Amino acid sequence: MNTNDMVRDGIYYAAALIVAGLGLTYVASWLVALPLFLLALFCLYFFRDPNRTVPNGAVAVSPADGRVVSVKAVEPNGTRVSIFLNIFDVHVNRTPIAGRITNVEYQPGRFLVASREDASMDNEQNIVTVAGDGTRVVFKQIAGLIARRIVCWKKTGDVVRAGERIGLIKFGSRVDVFFGPEWDVTVNVRERVSGGSSIIAHRKQEQ
Repeated sequence: MNTNDMVRDGIYYAAALIVAGLGLTYVASWLVALPLFLLALFCLYFFRDPNRTVPNGAVAVSPADGRVVSVKAVEPNGTRVSIFLNIFDVHVNRTPIAGRITNVEYQPGRFLVASREDASMDNEQNIVTVAGDGTRVVFKQIAGLIARRIVCWKKTGDVVRAGERIGLIKFGSRVDVFFGPEWDVTVNVRERVSGGSSIIAHRKQEQ
């Protein structure tokens, strides 16, 4: 795996585990240290960050890899798409549309299982609003039962491209995307999506 296709945190975690494993091998045996080496390999896998081909056009892309667990109408006249990430999914998050980030708001909360409906409101989350080309999309990075840290690399005022990396959630989580009535959602529950490359909504043509 190319280290250019990995979040730097994974390298740091893996290096620390390997050093600890080598120390344990020295004082005990490699069999005793084996779990640490396996954890190091898992960290390298978990923090992978593959490049994605972002589609063109009046579309919104998935902000995360995972499985769609809910497509729900919300007020006023909007739609919420919820994507659940298990520990084997890529956890780097991307912006659904191009534009300017108008708000980044951290909200403390609980650590319920991220696939549950009440996790959308009750769990710890980071809420990002992107406005561009006459529309606005809000998406949430939501912590889960295992995830205990949300990372956001962007701030209010930053200009982003569609599918641009904006942060990650460490270890099992959820992302909610809120669309206004100017969008047609094109994904269904149980569908698998890939961050930055899967189209989840089309912009309606103006009448």
